[in-house]
Amino acid sequence: MTLRRLVLWRHGETDYNAAGRMQGQLDSALTEVGWNQARFAAPMLARFTPDLVIASDLRRATDTATVLTEAFGVPLRIDKRLRETHLGEWQGLTADEVEARAPGERERWRHDATWAPPGGESRVEVADRAREVVGDLLRGTESVGTVLLAAHGGVILALTARLLGLPVSVWPALGGISNCHWVDLARREEGWRLSAYNAGMTG
Repeated sequence: MTLRRLVLWRHGETDYNAAGRMQGQLDSALTEVGWNQARFAAPMLARFTPDLVIASDLRRATDTATVLTEAFGVPLRIDKRLRETHLGEWQGLTADEVEARAPGERERWRHDATWAPPGGESRVEVADRAREVVGDLLRGTESVGTVLLAAHGGVILALTARLLGLPVSVWPALGGISNCHWVDLARREEGWRLSAYNAGMTG
């Protein structure tokens, strides 16, 4: 069985999300809301019948993933290439704090996928390392038809854009991914096709 579907699942709410801080690769923890979001979403994601879950090694993604894997008996693998974008000097700051330090640079970052915060990564760099995970699955001998990647909003956006072959100039047109929402990508002979974006339930 060859890889035919990818489901990209963002972690639940974290303490940094709740405080409005940019976490990047800081290892923030799920809030109780975040744990509940994962418990609520897991049965819906289990309907995709994933053969394997691969999670970022940051605990907010790993913890979210284990809610599904432990409840439904799905194998779990950890891969640091699915870590969130490294935000360099911006990690831990609020949007207002970034703006005060570097006026206009956060807006530039939002609209240019090739630009990176000081000491951090661009979205193009993030897409390249996350794409390696998918490449390994396609080249491998494992029988995995559907794989769920438990990761982060920036990683999911960048990887989706890369797999769909979108020009880098239009990547900023993709909206953000809400906590515990997902992207569904189906693989066809001609490439990847977007089946759902930022899907999930609210409440």
